[in-house]
Amino acid sequence: MEDLDKDIVVFNDEEGNEIELEVVDYFDYENEEYAVMIDPAAVDDDERDLFVFRIQVNGEYEEFLPADEDKMDILSKIVDARLDCDAESCEGCSGCRIDD
Repeated sequence: MEDLDKDIVVFNDEEGNEIELEVVDYFDYENEEYAVMIDPAAVDDDERDLFVFRIQVNGEYEEFLPADEDKMDILSKIVDARLDCDAESCEGCSGCRIDD
């Protein structure tokens, strides 16, 4: 994948440092949209941290907010299932999902 195809979001930490995260997936849960992000600078795919953000639309802007802590268990299960879903094994699949 070329860099132009990557969806990169830039955040500022508490000290004003810029942090770039790459969006690797979007999904909906309970009528809210979420984004799954990784640090594109991380080298080892097996050791990359995943970050889940809730997307809030404000006019023409999207705001990425931390996911609600009380939903993290189910959101983590959804993310794991979606990332484990092999495209070849999902013929006709409209997206992996977890039953509540």
